[in-house]
Amino acid sequence: MAEKVLVVGGGGREHALAWKLAQSPQIQQVLVAPGNAGTASCGKISNSEVSVSNHAILAQFCKDHHVGLVVVGPEVPLAAGIVDDLTAAGVPCFGPSAKAAQLEASKSFSKAFMERHGIPTARYGSFTDPQEACNYIRTADFPALVVKASGLAAGKGVIVAKDQDEACQAVMDIMKDRAFGSAGETVVVEELLEGEEVSCLCFTDGSSVSPMPPAQDHKRLQDGDLGPNTGGMGAYCPTPQVSQELLQQIRETVLQKTVDGMKEEGSPYVGVLYAGLMLTKQGPKVLEFNCRFGDPECQVLLPLLQSDLYEVMLNTLSGKLVSSAPVWHQDSSAVTVVMASAGYPGSYKKGVEITGLSQVQDSGLQVFHAGTALKEGGGVVSSGGRVLTVTAVGPSLEKALQAANQGVAAIGFPGAVYRRDIGHRAIAHLNQHRGLTYKDSGVDIAAGNKLVDMIKPLAKATSRAGCNAELGGFAGLFDLKAAGFVDPILVSGTDGVGTKLKIAQACGQHGGLGQDLVAMCVNDVLAQGAEPLFFLDYFSCGRLDVDVAASVVGGIAKACEMAGCALLGGETAEMPGVYAAGEYDLAGFCVGAVERGALLPRMGDISEGDLLIGLASSGVHSNGFSLVRKVLERAKLSYSSPAPFGKAEQTVGDVLLTPTNIYSRLLLPILRSGAVKAYAHITGGGLLENIPRVLPQELAVDLDASRWSIPRVFSWLHKEGGLSEEEMARTFNCGLGAVLVVAPLDAQRVLRQLQAHEEAWIVGSLAHKQQGAEPVVVRNLKHSLQNAGPASCGDLDVKQNGGCHGDGSTPRKRTRVAVLISGTGTNLQALIEQAKRPSSCAEMVVVISNRPGVQGLKRASLAGIQTRVVDHKLYGSRAEFDGTIDRVLEEFGVELVCLAGFMRILTGTFVKKWNGKLVNIHPSLLPSFKGVNAQKQALQAGVRVAGCTVHFVAEEVDAGAIIVQEAVPVLCGDTEDSLCDRIREAEHRAFPAALELVASGAVRLGEDGHIVWKSSPQS
Repeated sequence: MAEKVLVVGGGGREHALAWKLAQSPQIQQVLVAPGNAGTASCGKISNSEVSVSNHAILAQFCKDHHVGLVVVGPEVPLAAGIVDDLTAAGVPCFGPSAKAAQLEASKSFSKAFMERHGIPTARYGSFTDPQEACNYIRTADFPALVVKASGLAAGKGVIVAKDQDEACQAVMDIMKDRAFGSAGETVVVEELLEGEEVSCLCFTDGSSVSPMPPAQDHKRLQDGDLGPNTGGMGAYCPTPQVSQELLQQIRETVLQKTVDGMKEEGSPYVGVLYAGLMLTKQGPKVLEFNCRFGDPECQVLLPLLQSDLYEVMLNTLSGKLVSSAPVWHQDSSAVTVVMASAGYPGSYKKGVEITGLSQVQDSGLQVFHAGTALKEGGGVVSSGGRVLTVTAVGPSLEKALQAANQGVAAIGFPGAVYRRDIGHRAIAHLNQHRGLTYKDSGVDIAAGNKLVDMIKPLAKATSRAGCNAELGGFAGLFDLKAAGFVDPILVSGTDGVGTKLKIAQACGQHGGLGQDLVAMCVNDVLAQGAEPLFFLDYFSCGRLDVDVAASVVGGIAKACEMAGCALLGGETAEMPGVYAAGEYDLAGFCVGAVERGALLPRMGDISEGDLLIGLASSGVHSNGFSLVRKVLERAKLSYSSPAPFGKAEQTVGDVLLTPTNIYSRLLLPILRSGAVKAYAHITGGGLLENIPRVLPQELAVDLDASRWSIPRVFSWLHKEGGLSEEEMARTFNCGLGAVLVVAPLDAQRVLRQLQAHEEAWIVGSLAHKQQGAEPVVVRNLKHSLQNAGPASCGDLDVKQNGGCHGDGSTPRKRTRVAVLISGTGTNLQALIEQAKRPSSCAEMVVVISNRPGVQGLKRASLAGIQTRVVDHKLYGSRAEFDGTIDRVLEEFGVELVCLAGFMRILTGTFVKKWNGKLVNIHPSLLPSFKGVNAQKQALQAGVRVAGCTVHFVAEEVDAGAIIVQEAVPVLCGDTEDSLCDRIREAEHRAFPAALELVASGAVRLGEDGHIVWKSSPQS
């Protein structure tokens, strides 16, 4: 359910927080209290007048209005314990506790804390007596010229003095004249540090830290860092002065040490930790801590956050930062320029009208409001010192600053004060003359070395007989003799993954491409009967993103393990200017071997009448994606759209990025048995062009698309793209990832071997090719595409012979059936025999038993049906047991479940989920003699007729709508055993009949719980 979030505060920082939170699809509404003109009514964002100072009232408001999270912007409420009070009232709140917030609320506490935990900071003294503070200033052996009010002073309680006299005057102003009120009862006098000042913030869950890109604030009012100190006149991010190495040092010596120290002292710090640092010659030193986002740093950080801020905050609160670190936009800079009222930071006029805001936002810039209010009758007026911030994001700092300054110039705000040189230190740093390095050209050797170190153990895990898969040499070695070959022929293959890359890059899902790459190459060498031995990859990019590359190569390594080949080596090519930002390309190379006498295809053995067995694909695999992308463009679907051809909650991207099946481990034992004459990988060229590649020219292929299951993605592409049957068959695999050629005598044995691990079907045969005829004919393709997917049997009629036909008696796709058993499985056998009939509407895909080793499992295995054991004794509750059963059913894409002697009572949750798809058989004529011992009950009641009932399962035992009943007379002298035997015979007739009725769609369960029969067409 979509959440409501409340942001506490009314400045530019809070507008930025609300703006970013509102982008989350999980959030329905963002309330801001008190807010400003920018948050008054903007899409999901609106203001609230609830009191944020009375925490009890605020907690009740959150409960009454179903607020799922409170996000605190400013430091004052945090120091006042808002997080503690709301959390105690059961309202989740993002930010540190009052104890943890002392890091900002008390500078004397903060300095002592850093001293206790060895966190680098300026030398200091803390004083409650002004005279002692002045003596310290005059006698210290370092320039003690920084004077700070210890308490909260709205970011203005710091004076950097020019000399000792000015520092002493600052002490008097703060302590005697109470320039900052009670915040100045204690002052901290610090050493004046020299260097570059930066802001390093992080998210922290109390144990781990996740740093944000470093930023830099500009405190002085005027260009060139002149004029009085302010709350901040602008900021930019990231700061080039902070290298990755330096940021890692800051993470370890400041941020992580601080979080560890707070945890050690019993005040775990959870939320955003802000470290204001000076980059001195001795290394980074802490100037101050803040316990929240900075303002205006927040306005440049959040536009660069790629992740969902709401999810980041939830992960922070739940301690999951390590496993779900926030992701930031790379190769972009953000600049924000503050527009302040004339007279700021002194006295200023309010109520000045501001114009041009909408035009600036329309130009792609973001205006965050701070001191603004809505004017009666419409319009926006100033109501504070810092009034607006204009934020721009660009490919470089210079371009972002230029865009922000243009935005400021376009706003009508009479007398506004603002700086035009935000980021000037960074620009000077970047323009410094220095010698070029290879990294300056865009090639990062250190990143490449880091990648190799990351993937070495992954490659090592793929070692196999003949190869130890050690990376780092000039070439890789493979010992064929050690791998067991006697008279081998080497087989090589190379391929890529096409424009499936574009989808993975757009979705940020890179790991599955590794399996695609390996599968495309391995499945090719299988066509010669070869065992894949080793694999090499080629990864090229414009700029190496180590995490992305590691994800791809990690996927390659896992896929090599699946395929049984070693990842022997590879090449990572960083080529600036060749690829756009975020783009990369892949190629793979596989080498296999086959004994000379086992080479495929065996052209001389392939003959007319041989059968074709199709192996299921996982979807589109890795071919035809340029056409897929064109169809998506026509349909106006994005990769994040809910998939009209996938499971619930799957996006278009999720379905399209399903990895390509790898067939080597499944097929090699079967290929080596000699039963397979040829194997075709259905790759580029689809069904029409790949199968003929392994056949003699005088033979033609006759395929029947009604015989295999076509994934719904192909049906959707066919319909939305207006694609012809020929285009579909020439471009896509249409549900078949590979096709085997076998003799009719071997077909059933091979099929059973395949079906033990993968979906497979006899899909066609070979015939003599007539002159001028097409080499491949695919019958019923259009009809099957139009009826692909789980619901395609819904329009079928059941004929007298139990057949499953549509218009013109064309066979349709079968309903996928699972059978749940507990014992011998005599009813199971009857169902298996029914499903084997060519005319059946049911395809039995899995048999599940709650007891291991029972006879029913053997019956299923002998029939070539996959089995699973879910032992109820291993589960602590019925719900856990049922949940596992449910996952198995989902795994096999089951559409109908039959209970055949299943001796467990299913939970109401399970029954509700499978309502109308769950069928049971009971040995009585229901509603008579429910429950156990039905035959005994019938004999005791003295009835003359017993029987059996097949019914839909309802939450009440044996109470569901009845599908089929068969009467069995009770004979004189009947015992329980004799009556049971005759009822069982009736069950073996009734259950298969009911299976066909439901699987064909002739019978279904109505919304009112009663049977609905499909009316037959008029003859």
